[in-house]
Amino acid sequence: MVVAGGRGTRLRPLTDHLPKPLLPLGAQPFLLGVIERLAAVGVTRVFLVVGDEPAPFEVVVGPAAARGVSVVFVPEPEPLDTAGGVRAAIDRVDGPTFVLNGDVLTDLDLAAMAAHHRAAGAAATISLTLVDDTSSYGVCVRRGTRITDFVEKPATGTLPGQHGVNAGTYLFEPGVLDDFRHGRLSFEREVFPGLLDAGARVEGFAWEGVWADLGTPDRYRRGHRLVLDGAMEWPPVAAIPDRGDGVRVDADARVADTATLVGPVLVAAGAQIGPDAVVGPHATLGATSRVGRDARVTDSVLRREAVVGDRVVAVGLLAGVGARVEPDARLGRDVVLGDGAIVDGDTAHEDATLVAGP
Repeated sequence: MVVAGGRGTRLRPLTDHLPKPLLPLGAQPFLLGVIERLAAVGVTRVFLVVGDEPAPFEVVVGPAAARGVSVVFVPEPEPLDTAGGVRAAIDRVDGPTFVLNGDVLTDLDLAAMAAHHRAAGAAATISLTLVDDTSSYGVCVRRGTRITDFVEKPATGTLPGQHGVNAGTYLFEPGVLDDFRHGRLSFEREVFPGLLDAGARVEGFAWEGVWADLGTPDRYRRGHRLVLDGAMEWPPVAAIPDRGDGVRVDADARVADTATLVGPVLVAAGAQIGPDAVVGPHATLGATSRVGRDARVTDSVLRREAVVGDRVVAVGLLAGVGARVEPDARLGRDVVLGDGAIVDGDTAHEDATLVAGP
């Protein structure tokens, strides 16, 4: 089960018209990359716990089916907190069930986590990431690998040897949630403490690989940097071959002979890069996006049909569908443009400006 109903308010205006898990990572919906990773370890059915409107998520159904994965929607007509949607649907599953957050980028080894869960005879297993400073997180206190307590945001150094924090992927045995109510329900505040109180064995599976929350513009940029740098294999990125210098250009993209690509860069099908433009490092150009003559695009993500005009310098730009930066417009760093937003040549935008679309 993938919990994908978050509204993504911290990513607005990119999420004004699109659920957060459908924002692209590697020029395809992030959620599709998650499903592809699940398919690679043998998953054949995914329940998507979505918000009150499942329709936007239909875009992943066909591509998932092509990878042998059926998608079942679990709508939430009203918000049910982190566990309510899972509780509503888990009775429809016969065996052990993975639960994933739909906005966390990770290379967690699900097969290894399942093996640990079985060997320990656990009722539930929580994936953990290890941090040095625990003061901003809820810590899962362990004796060996068994979780014995949860402590919210402990001051650094007050729990010696305890650095494992909830990384948002869980594995449950059948029936583990039977004693919890339907409706609003929280994993963190109710389910996991309740399991400990009932004497259930709750395991922690520590993973030292990639773990990144994509929930803010800065974190979203960082997620792109991680996959472009090869910190983990991300299926939509790997699908476009690396020509050897970190530059990945789809065969249907058009790059002017005098343009310069500085890896790592990903250029999707139909994208165009004009003469004397410099793109990269850490730039992702979505399908049919366009970079104009003598423009500079670095550490940026352009969604499909977005345009960076001639002679524009874009650093840290996040551009929604059809957003346009007109020729000679001046941009600060880390500007975020919503779908259809237009920046004209007479307007200067300061650092970290957010521009909603029409």
